[in-house]
Amino acid sequence: MSKFESSVKQVPYSQQAVYAMLSDLSNVERVRDRIPADKVKDLSFDSDSITVAVPPVGQLCLRIVEREEPKCVKFETERSPIPFNLWIQVLPVTETSSKLKVTVKAELNPLIKGMVAGPLSDGVEKVADALAAICYE
Repeated sequence: MSKFESSVKQVPYSQQAVYAMLSDLSNVERVRDRIPADKVKDLSFDSDSITVAVPPVGQLCLRIVEREEPKCVKFETERSPIPFNLWIQVLPVTETSSKLKVTVKAELNPLIKGMVAGPLSDGVEKVADALAAICYE
């Protein structure tokens, strides 16, 4: 099992506010305009899943498989060229700020790992950066 972790990101919103938004994927509508059209296509979602086409990777579908209020949301792929799990951890710093980290675990054979480790690490970091930049109010 290969594990990829983002660095810890500071978020100027409470743990509860961040968790509340991330645990209900229908909130993606609030940030749709911030998603770069050249990086993501055919975005659709409901409260428990999100589907997106990511050139050149292909279509990805993630479903929330566990919610641990107010500190963690776990996802699993339903459709992906490489099956993986992703989770977002949210921890309080103060009453009005928190920190988050994104982790991905995937079963990768050595050949595939050599090809995707760099891009996957970069992708995990970019997801964490994007999540840290969201307005959670």
